Amino acid sequence: KSANPQWREQFDFHYFSDRKDMLDIEVWRKDNKKHKELLGTCQVDVTALPMKQTNCLELPLEKHPGSLLMLIAVAPCTGVSVSDLCVCPLGDPSERQQISQRYSIKNSFRDIKDIGFLQVKVLKAVDLLAADFAGKSDPFCVLELGNDSLQTHTVYKNLNPEWNKVFTFPIKDIHDVLEVTVFDEDGDKPPDFLGKVAIPLLSV
Repeated sequence: KSANPQWREQFDFHYFSDRKDMLDIEVWRKDNKKHKELLGTCQVDVTALPMKQTNCLELPLEKHPGSLLMLIAVAPCTGVSVSDLCVCPLGDPSERQQISQRYSIKNSFRDIKDIGFLQVKVLKAVDLLAADFAGKSDPFCVLELGNDSLQTHTVYKNLNPEWNKVFTFPIKDIHDVLEVTVFDEDGDKPPDFLGKVAIPLLSV
């Protein structure tokens, strides 16, 4: 019930410098579960923003009245990685020892925000739902922790895909839940949902 909403939400996107993606933003109005209306869109060219500083942007909504006020900071990623299974970041015994020392009891108060990190090996899926007319799917897997999101590549025409990827997330809240969702890539259309599992960090 507001024409001047304040969200104050922070989202972290892992942006790789070799990509030239635009950040697409949509503002929606929702009356109930069934009725939604697009109130406007805008774009941000991330490559044009200065690094290592917070940029305050007031973006007019295209073809609609109103504007969006945002703070965007482009900074080097820390603690986030995507790698193949054969070069797993925790596979080196000396690295594991360094991490054990970093999170030992005596170092607990050295950096209060550095709670730890989560490493997830996404191996494969089995007997997925067939989303295509040919009885196959084009599955990829999305991992979300808080407002962090990473995803695998797509394995085409396969109901038993193997990704063999290792994802590392910094943990910001020990009460967060890791959500792992499998989607079917569908060209320019939104991906089809193939299944989901939720894993509370406190259960690990």
